Amino acid sequence: MPELWAGTDAGKAEHHCTVINAEGAKVLSRRVPNSEPELLELIGTVLELAGGDGVTWAVDLNAGGAALLIALLVNHGQQLLYIPGRTVHHASASYRGDGKTDAKDAFVIADQARMRRDLQTLREGDEIAIDLRILTGRRYDLTADRTRAINRLRAQMLEYFPALERAFDYKTSKAALLLLTEYQTPAALRRVGRSRLETWLKNRKVRNGKAVAAAAIEAAQAQHTVVPGERIAAAMTAKLAREVIALDQEIAETDALIEGRFREHKHAEVIASMPGIGILLGSEFIAHTGGDLTAFTSPDRLAGVAGLAPVPKDSGRISGNLRRPRRYNRRLLRVFYLSAQIAAQHCPTSKAFYARKKAEGKSHKQAVLALARRRLNVLWALIRDNRTFEISPPQTNAAAA
Repeated sequence: MPELWAGTDAGKAEHHCTVINAEGAKVLSRRVPNSEPELLELIGTVLELAGGDGVTWAVDLNAGGAALLIALLVNHGQQLLYIPGRTVHHASASYRGDGKTDAKDAFVIADQARMRRDLQTLREGDEIAIDLRILTGRRYDLTADRTRAINRLRAQMLEYFPALERAFDYKTSKAALLLLTEYQTPAALRRVGRSRLETWLKNRKVRNGKAVAAAAIEAAQAQHTVVPGERIAAAMTAKLAREVIALDQEIAETDALIEGRFREHKHAEVIASMPGIGILLGSEFIAHTGGDLTAFTSPDRLAGVAGLAPVPKDSGRISGNLRRPRRYNRRLLRVFYLSAQIAAQHCPTSKAFYARKKAEGKSHKQAVLALARRRLNVLWALIRDNRTFEISPPQTNAAAA
């Protein structure tokens, strides 16, 4: 058994490390800059204090500012546990004093590591999984930026040219966005005319240029009033349209990088064989599991992390109630939920399971969650056995005949 436990409250520029012994007594408390020489000195000091006995390290972040410390500890073969910040926050209430300091948080982290046996061990990361976590995180930010830009674009157009705002779905119409980079006002569209607008769109290889031009000119003919502020609003509209186009291009480039890294992973073929899990959801799965399911020990543990294992909510005479756990990986839940929704429509096996749950009286959401839980077990078994998913042929009564 290790004799020392080192808890680290990780920060951006500095970390605070507190070391305790088996009795919970504080042995060391130190603030350390988030820099390799100082962190290496800290590791050496703690190992010297241990005197050859084991040290269990614990940290409240598994990425971000703690990444360098984690890498150094893993490279030195140290046992490292991850305690989520929410867990530290709730545990702190049971310790003496109402104040919150980095030193207290570090002590709580170390003490929780000393007492608990259900904490997840941080291991050396799969490089592809780390790359996919970075890329999928970037794509998530880009799509959120795109949604905000489109919402601002539509809100801006609604102030001065509502007819054109209604004419297109700017989330899906690249032609409409391209149109706005050059023509944003009713007067400008009427001046160019339908014929020249069709030619302009055709020269830029826009699909359905005639339909787009017709809709735009019809909107321009419906409004002859110049709304105050139109000139500046039109300039902002053009800028936002160009921003969305640039975001679309960056998203496409990011998707290509994600697909390239995903296909290099050892489990890519197995994961992609599951109906409903494509390149993007498969990449998210690898990114948020670290590419190694052995860290979860069982499918039940993975289901708990993904929020697919309900926990009891009983009190007194009330029993049998279940609820979703408060702590779970929302991105991982999204992978299984969305893929289950898709599979329920296109995969015969999943469709039959979903229909059976609906027949049992479950709501759509409950049936999809049940299907997601079943598919998690299947995916676990496929990765364990290194085999791809195959749809079982329907049972026949030929043998009985």
